Amino acid sequence: MDGGVLNNPRTVEEVFRDFKGRRDALIKALTIDVEEFFQQCDPEKENLCLYGFPNEKWEVNLPAEEVPPELPEPALGINFARDGMQERDWLALVAVHSDAWLLSVSFYFGARFGFDKADRKRLFNMINDLPTVFEVVTGAAKKQEKEKSSVTNQSGSKSKSNTKPVKMPKAPPKDENNEGLDEDEEDDEHGETLCGACGDNYASDEFWICCDICERWFHGKCVKITPARAEHIKQYKCPVCSSNKRVRPS
Repeated sequence: MDGGVLNNPRTVEEVFRDFKGRRDALIKALTIDVEEFFQQCDPEKENLCLYGFPNEKWEVNLPAEEVPPELPEPALGINFARDGMQERDWLALVAVHSDAWLLSVSFYFGARFGFDKADRKRLFNMINDLPTVFEVVTGAAKKQEKEKSSVTNQSGSKSKSNTKPVKMPKAPPKDENNEGLDEDEEDDEHGETLCGACGDNYASDEFWICCDICERWFHGKCVKITPARAEHIKQYKCPVCSSNKRVRPS
């Protein structure tokens, strides 16, 4: 169950790459692959854990048998609460524990390989620049994204209709007299818009699509939607919102 573990990540950069790969895997499990993840977390099975690996693959499995384990272990028994909670609440709970596990693994490496105060601070700052798994899964930045998209729709670019998802518009033409100011404003408008799947920032040269239910933005590549396909979608639902149609036992 090594999942492509980076052999002994010894530098801050290597530990951060390890962290980012595991984080991306967990986000994928809780968003893009949420249907498959839900099915694998059968409450009838034994204690299960959600693992993320540096190669961006995820796995639901039993905990490690060796004591103590080679690495800190993720939360145990996530499957038991699956049917006793609302799905969004359950996913949020798993996301919180996933964030705690990611930090414990990274700082385990830091302690093992003797990171000093400066190294630990640099590692934490690199990690802290990324949204947490919880923030991505729950859409904690949803209000900000909504405000940013609202500003974007009022720009000189083609605006998004209420019923049809389109590519996030690129920057409007710059006014020669306010060129520097416009550039700063454009950065402010888009810089904090985050993909609801991978958590990465907005980039003007990429295709984005907005969920008409939760109003979060996604990279087209993250939700497997192309610009051509988006033209024929009247109402787009992201994977998480689509999964909420599942009937839960009372």
